[in-house]
Amino acid sequence: MISTPEPGREPGQDLDKYWMEQALLLAQQAAEAGEVPVGAVVVLDGEIIGQGLNSPISGVDPTAHAEINAIRDAATKIDNYRLLDTTLYVTLEPCAMCAGAMVHARVGRVVYGACEPKAGALESRQNFLASPWLNHRVEQVGGVLAERCSQQLSNFFKQRRAQRKG
Repeated sequence: MISTPEPGREPGQDLDKYWMEQALLLAQQAAEAGEVPVGAVVVLDGEIIGQGLNSPISGVDPTAHAEINAIRDAATKIDNYRLLDTTLYVTLEPCAMCAGAMVHARVGRVVYGACEPKAGALESRQNFLASPWLNHRVEQVGGVLAERCSQQLSNFFKQRRAQRKG
């Protein structure tokens, strides 16, 4: 498991940036594998307990988003399907499927980087987590290292378009 330089610190902007850096590294791995570069980590008590990267193409699994993979990894590591008091860091605003998974897993907080204008379910297209019928509330923070997260995605798609033309 990866620890922060100062384990146990309260969530804050510097700490959020630190964990988002870890998610960006995973997103780079996804890009290198030919997947859309999205990475995610689940943090509990200053340690990564779950990590995931986008793998729907290589895994032949439409649900294999970075968030879902990180949630599955975390649940397995702590041997509990409830991820109470955790924070999920992800480089791209989650979709409705991933937002629903966070509610079911009882994630305490989600921090994301870039907004997803086409399918983002936390602010871009809707605010799923504010739905009154949900039985669990997930705190959300957006825009952490947004420029870097967005640039990573833009570079990936720019390279992909160039490959198709060439």
